[in-house]
Amino acid sequence: MRIIAGRHRGRRLAVPDLPGLRPTPDRVRETLFNWLGQRLDGRSCLDLFAGSGALGFEAASRGAKRVVMVEHAPAAFAALQRSRPLFPEEDIELVRGDATDYLARSDERFDVVFLDPPFGQNALPAVLERLPRVLAPGARIYVEGPRPMQAQPGFAVLKQDRAGQVHYQLLQWRTDDQGGLPGNV
Repeated sequence: MRIIAGRHRGRRLAVPDLPGLRPTPDRVRETLFNWLGQRLDGRSCLDLFAGSGALGFEAASRGAKRVVMVEHAPAAFAALQRSRPLFPEEDIELVRGDATDYLARSDERFDVVFLDPPFGQNALPAVLERLPRVLAPGARIYVEGPRPMQAQPGFAVLKQDRAGQVHYQLLQWRTDDQGGLPGNV
């Protein structure tokens, strides 16, 4: 896998051959970062199912002030640890653990969140339920999955597309939306 833009453009990262690991393809990453505005200067990013690290390392290359990459699988996490030294000047934190556990204990707020869970896990409903507590106002959330996701209360779909069997969407956290509860302004 290669970094497609930014400070580390062209840098190649080793990706382990693991069942279910699907690095986000170059074309999809290019589209995503076009949607996000190319640069992520000053933004905090969370790559919640980091896998190969394609999205988190790309965000770091494009100027994100901080990137947190969470990965549960030991072999994928080890590969992230091997790639981390290629970005010595970037603020990248690697966290080995479960995504929902991380969301439950983190006090940090993120401007951009990447959600690309393994397709067979059906992890998105639980993650989206817990995600708002770590979102900065107006946060953007990238979601990748086997089918388009219906926007949950508080989230607006900004963009969506498909590449082969993969559907991907860019959502925005709408802090003004209180889930349609009466009496909320």
